[in-house]
Amino acid sequence: MNERYYDVIVSPVITEKATMASEFNQVTFKVARDATKPEVKEAVEKLFDVKVKAVNTLLRKGKTKKFRGFAGKQADYKKAIVTLEEGYSIDVTTGL
Repeated sequence: MNERYYDVIVSPVITEKATMASEFNQVTFKVARDATKPEVKEAVEKLFDVKVKAVNTLLRKGKTKKFRGFAGKQADYKKAIVTLEEGYSIDVTTGL
């Protein structure tokens, strides 16, 4: 098993929108900033033993928020929306 796979996939994104996308066989992951679409596809296929149809990536810019009266900035991160082939699924609520 390649160690890079664990560096590419940082964590699953569990939000209302990501949960709704699971109905369309899509899973959302937070990934490394330097990860490419082929790297994400290979990592998901090897770690979860599934077939990936497509990978869409986006860079989410960090928001400025107030915390106890002080302005703070959330970190920028890269997100990957992975579409799986028919018949495959990933349960993100359980760990690897």
